[in-house]
Amino acid sequence: MGNNMGKPKNKWVSAAIPALLLHCSIGTVYCWSIFSQEIADYIGHSKGATEWAFSFAIFFLGMSAAFLGNVVEKDIHKSSLIATICFSVGMAGTGFFIYYGGQHKGSGLALAGIYLCYGLIMGIGLGTGYLSPVKTLMLWFKDRKGLATGLAVAGFGAAKAIASPIMQSLLSNLGEGGIYKMFWILAGVYFVMMFLGHLLLHKPEGWVEPQGKEAKKSIFSVIKTRKLGNYIGIWLMFYINITCGLALISQEKMIIKCLGLASFVGIISTVSAIFNAGGRLGFSAWADSMKDRNTIYKLIFIISIALTAATIVTGGIKNGEGNTGLIVLVLALIFMVNAGYGGGFSNVPTLLSDHYGMGSISALHGITLSAWAFAGLTGNQMAAWIVKTFGEEEIITHKLSDGTVEAIVVNPTGYQTVLYATVALYVVALILSLVLVKAPKEGEIPEDAMIGDPNDVH
Repeated sequence: MGNNMGKPKNKWVSAAIPALLLHCSIGTVYCWSIFSQEIADYIGHSKGATEWAFSFAIFFLGMSAAFLGNVVEKDIHKSSLIATICFSVGMAGTGFFIYYGGQHKGSGLALAGIYLCYGLIMGIGLGTGYLSPVKTLMLWFKDRKGLATGLAVAGFGAAKAIASPIMQSLLSNLGEGGIYKMFWILAGVYFVMMFLGHLLLHKPEGWVEPQGKEAKKSIFSVIKTRKLGNYIGIWLMFYINITCGLALISQEKMIIKCLGLASFVGIISTVSAIFNAGGRLGFSAWADSMKDRNTIYKLIFIISIALTAATIVTGGIKNGEGNTGLIVLVLALIFMVNAGYGGGFSNVPTLLSDHYGMGSISALHGITLSAWAFAGLTGNQMAAWIVKTFGEEEIITHKLSDGTVEAIVVNPTGYQTVLYATVALYVVALILSLVLVKAPKEGEIPEDAMIGDPNDVH
């Protein structure tokens, strides 16, 4: 490729920095909750109707990763350019349809346009952008694959914490129509960031992609190099971890309010976002020192089961207000589920490479991200259904900084009941990790088509 000419052969410039530029841009999809109400009010639709845009974005992230994994495998420059164009065009298009919706309140076309741009077009950018740097990172950081992928995926997780105050500032200072103007400004900023990442991204010269028959192997034939149950176990573990994470995270703010901590929702949400990003980096870096990388998933599930079970037994959410011990327990549950949710993402590509080799890792990782697509449609909805079906709404009061009192509607029994579903699912995931996902034996992994060691290229 002509793009590779004259590029500095350095793992930080060619892999780590472009990965962060790409992931810190696309990770802002998780900022949706900051402006979703503003969009709904501006275009004259309900918040529930606009929420589908985010669900579609996560669904198409997973599905585009699954179907375009082979494009990433063959040409990371093409895939990173697709990601750059789709993400920035999708964001600019979202801004246009918000503007149109403001001129035509209640317009079905405006809502459909937002679904198309934020959901489908940005979703394709998310899927290809998420995959593009991962294999490159693992090739450059051969001995510290977990640290390298954790760094990039932590950028995806940290993007919300970085971008949230910037977005809130733009919304406050852009005046009338600030919501669509913000999208247009950010579309330009993220295009520049991602295009720079696209230009820098470069596989090490020592890597040679599989040739001949190896290059033509289907993903299913790669999966069949080990027992089929092994891959099914990995996919289901990943799906369950995301579903449980989303179920709790979607109710996080209301649970915090149940504990009498309404004044600290912003601070606690920021801390949980830090745990999410820290789990992505910490759990994957820790896994580098383990003989069997699947051990990290067992630890994530055991920690999640222990804290969830303790919160169920003590009725921590229902009985937590005014009880310091229970407040600490529930916050520990929120923080560790966030960390385990992030750690589940960062360990998937490295676990797959340990089991199936590096030759088709982008395509295989892409197929596995379909679990994210389906979890994005089930995690939040499962929790919302449980909260709506079980328990009764209560009104609690909260004193604002100006001295006025705010009434908040909560359902402590409903939030507590969500934990019964998540603990059962975590137990299933732990059983899968113990029974189906076995450490590969000597000679069971396909040989990687590697010439030399990329860590020797500086």
